[in-house]
Amino acid sequence: MIALSGIAKRFPNGVQALNDLSFMVARGEFVSLLGPSGCGKSTALRLAAGLLTPDAGAVTYADGKPQIGFVFQDHTLMPWADALTNARLPLDLKRMPRDQADARASAALARVGLAGFEHAYPRELSGGMKMRVSIARALAAQPQLLLLDEPFAALDEITRNALGDDLLKLWREDGLTVLFVTHSVSESSYLSQRVLVMTPRPGHIAADIALASGRDSRLSPATIEAQRVISGALNSAIAA
Repeated sequence: MIALSGIAKRFPNGVQALNDLSFMVARGEFVSLLGPSGCGKSTALRLAAGLLTPDAGAVTYADGKPQIGFVFQDHTLMPWADALTNARLPLDLKRMPRDQADARASAALARVGLAGFEHAYPRELSGGMKMRVSIARALAAQPQLLLLDEPFAALDEITRNALGDDLLKLWREDGLTVLFVTHSVSESSYLSQRVLVMTPRPGHIAADIALASGRDSRLSPATIEAQRVISGALNSAIAA
């Protein structure tokens, strides 16, 4: 689906965020980018989305650039707009007819558990519900590639786990390709098929870990073993 090859990125303030970053994500995969704070995970995600341009290297897509949905760390909702209008935003930008856009946005809200909240404003929603609206907005565009930048980091553990389960369900139902940025070993071990462990800045891939099946709960032996392997790789990347 997407490949980043030999990517380097330096910002105007002189910070070298990435150097020689290379990885691929196959169609239908759920891949997590894991690394310490400041290692360039979010920069890599924005490069994958085309929101940033690399200084060196290339971002390529298998069959032309796919339809991309992006979920940011913050819910980034418009405070003056209700949930339906927020979820409809990418469709409005495409000038989709209003009745069609409303139907698609309403369906997306229902899929993330917000049926009946179409006309609620962000101030009336909990943190988890706001993030569900943000995910619905990404889904309304019917993406092939879904990019998520630590979307659950600010949420309590119960809400975080519930949203993780919902995300897995959506991935399976829609056959999405998912690239998920996280700094949580436990989150990556449960959600992902592969975990790409990044070094401290300037970031590049230190380990590409394919996870075994059988991780059907967060406390299954396979999930605990995955945590052990990922933690070891992360500790090695930080110490190198």
